[in-house]
Amino acid sequence: MSAVEVMPAQLLAGLELALQARGLSLDYADRRALDSVHLQVPSRRVTALIGPSGCGKSSLLRCFNRLNDEIAGCRVGGEILLFGDDVYAGAIAPPELRRRVGMVFQKPNPFPQSIVDNVAFGLRLAGIRSRLELDDRVEAALRATGLWHEVRDRLAASALQLSAGQQQRLVIARALAVEPEVLLMDEPASMLDPISTLRFEELVVALRERYSVLLVTHNMQQAARVADYTAFLHAGRLLEFDTTDHIFTNPRLRETEDYITGRMRETPLR
Repeated sequence: MSAVEVMPAQLLAGLELALQARGLSLDYADRRALDSVHLQVPSRRVTALIGPSGCGKSSLLRCFNRLNDEIAGCRVGGEILLFGDDVYAGAIAPPELRRRVGMVFQKPNPFPQSIVDNVAFGLRLAGIRSRLELDDRVEAALRATGLWHEVRDRLAASALQLSAGQQQRLVIARALAVEPEVLLMDEPASMLDPISTLRFEELVVALRERYSVLLVTHNMQQAARVADYTAFLHAGRLLEFDTTDHIFTNPRLRETEDYITGRMRETPLR
């Protein structure tokens, strides 16, 4: 299915594109996870990826910063572009790519270190040693996630003492500290309570002022609340891409409507 068939013509005309997948295929050993995916992710917008479990959402997300490279037997075809540079053609080394394209996972994964050391981890890895610069960037990252006023008096405490919602915002702060251009989020609120989920969603809306966000979610209401655009995947293929309002109120495909309304049965990719 071509990009023209997936999305309305001129939908993203005039917008800068942060990420692009062109004819992307992904195979794990003898199983195809993605099949000829064409996707454009606009800069400084929130784009949601929705679709049944096992349809390839997380696999697609991991292609954008080459995390699938770590999986034995993984084969990638097609192109992935980051602001026009092909990430699989050697234009961007994987460590630099993963700094520019941060990743937040479903389960918070703070390191067993202090709060401040968690946020400063990537900065120190990048060679920053100035205490003043480290302090300033740690504080800026914690402020950006709304954590600063909650933890400023206990920065030396273990990050593992934080609540699940605070841990997830800490992980996002860790990603923001190295000043990425894109944030990939793989169901980051699925394990949070309603209050923490609300704070997370408010954070995502605020982040789009500076970052391009690609968010995987199974929560249709969450996608409707925070995303500017929504992409629907099914059985390893991208079937429809449009503004979130259009996807949820007037989808072009019956498959999209069936999924959103809970009538779709899962179909494996063949």
